[in-house]
Amino acid sequence: MREVRLGVCQFACSEDISTNLDTAERMVREAAAGGAKVILLQELFETVYFCKEEDAAWLSHAKPLEGNPLIARFADLARELGVVLPVSFFESAGQTQFNSLAMVDADGAVLGCYRKSHIPDNPGYEEKFYFSPGDTGFRVWDTAFGRIGVGICWDQWFPEAARVMALKGAEMLLYPTAIGSEPADPGYDSSTHWQNAMCGHAAANIVPLAAANRVGREVAPNGTEITFYGRSFIADQTGVKVAEAGDGEHLLIHAFDLDAVGELRRGWGVFRDRRPELYRALMGLDGSG
Repeated sequence: MREVRLGVCQFACSEDISTNLDTAERMVREAAAGGAKVILLQELFETVYFCKEEDAAWLSHAKPLEGNPLIARFADLARELGVVLPVSFFESAGQTQFNSLAMVDADGAVLGCYRKSHIPDNPGYEEKFYFSPGDTGFRVWDTAFGRIGVGICWDQWFPEAARVMALKGAEMLLYPTAIGSEPADPGYDSSTHWQNAMCGHAAANIVPLAAANRVGREVAPNGTEITFYGRSFIADQTGVKVAEAGDGEHLLIHAFDLDAVGELRRGWGVFRDRRPELYRALMGLDGSG
């Protein structure tokens, strides 16, 4: 038996960076006090979701992985608490920027960086202005509490990303997120669709999965506003939600026996019976391969 307690933090972000970081630290400490050993924070939690509009002033907020004070602070916290912390951050690299995540192990070591692969470009979610498409490929890390694969927000809609991480041996899939209302269609609620897409990844790959979303109403200087709907959740290896937040600040914790999940995954044969030679159409944008 190899039990791991997974924690998910959900909270609202403000214009004040120090407040956001203090809130994130407080929630990580609460999760650790509740026994969580892998703790997921939401996407770009250091600031408001600045991609609501195109504003070049925000580009100066990007920082390199090395020497990044945000990552250093949460690496120290991970070491103190003995927990694994995936840390979402706005990365500067050379002459470009990425929407990235540093995987911090329970001893505070930064195991590496993942750069968001799929970059959205919709009203209110103007990410292509800020981020280049990630060049790391889909990554998994051997941590103190299991082999973890992480995607970032829009990545969560793509089954190919989840399958690649599962093929690389991921024992759990984590998705930090910032998603809410659609400025072009304020009455549309994508939250159930959003959850269902990821629950499908969990079921198809027979791995536990968690998503951490932010909450609250944020308004950009140009008047664009998004109400982030929360509904962060944890799904088990069959795709069933075992914990779910509402639309306020919330902490979720759920335990999994990764050895038992692995035994179930091997027994189902979904990886044994794959037919990669038939999937050539996936290699082209138009299905031609």
